[in-house]
Formats: sequence, structure tokens, C-alpha cells
Amino acid sequence: MRPPSLLFVCLGNICRSPLAEAAFREAAERAGFAAEADSAGTGEWHVGHAPDPRSQAVALASGIDISGYKARRVRGDDFTRFDHILALDPQNLRDLHAIAPPGTTAKLSLLLDHVPGRMGQGVRDPYYGTERDFETVWAECRAAADGLVAMLSE
Repeated sequence: MRPPSLLFVCLGNICRSPLAEAAFREAAERAGFAAEADSAGTGEWHVGHAPDPRSQAVALASGIDISGYKARRVRGDDFTRFDHILALDPQNLRDLHAIAPPGTTAKLSLLLDHVPGRMGQGVRDPYYGTERDFETVWAECRAAADGLVAMLSE
């Protein structure tokens, strides 16, 4: 049986979804849980770019280097390649449902659906915010990553 695969999706794939991917990878490794993780965006503005320097900084402060990540756009085959596609906010979840091709097998949900008391909520986009906003995103992603590992381990 192959390990579960997860795709984390935000708008541009340079702020929130790379942090969610990194947080999940770290939580899975800490738990000794094998899984595949990637991130993507519903938009194409930043394709090929590294994560926002503020995302890199907040991850690096926890000892995680995401400087090698490269932004990409969600592709049609992602909907069958991944078991779970996790949107960082309700608008991106609606966009994913709209572009999901026939035969989609991935389970689509919001990232924060996996944090007790946060069902239906989105992770606020920190792009126009401060470093503090990126720290909040990082904390939310880490909480969701722990919840995902717990759920997938059951």
C-alpha cells in the first residue's frame, strides 16, 4: 500500500501553501509517518518562483528550509494523483471544485477543517501583511499538519 499523498493549495503558491507543505512534512517526519506532500496555486502569477522571503524566514526560524520550493499551478492530473487536496481558504476550495475534472478521486477540503474548532475557516493570506501575519499562518499550518497526521494515522 502506498503512503497517502497530499497537495496544499493557495492562490499563488508562494506564501501559505508552501508553509502548509513544510509543516505537514515536518509533522509526518516527527511522527515517523510516511506520506507524499506538494503544494500548488490556483493562479499562475508566481510559477517557478521561490516562496515569499517572509515564508522562508518563518519556516527557517523553525529549522525548515523551503528556499528550494518552486511555485506551480494546479494541474488536472493532481486530482487523481493526490489522495487529498487541501485548500487554504474557501475561495480556493470553490476554485478547485470548479476546475476538478471528471473522474476526480482526491478528497477536497479546507486545511483548517483538520483543526478542532476551525471547520470551514480559511487561513488568511499574509501577502500584504507583516511578519506577524506570516507567523500566524505558520502556527495555523502546524496545527493543521498535526491534525492531518493524526487523522491519516488512524
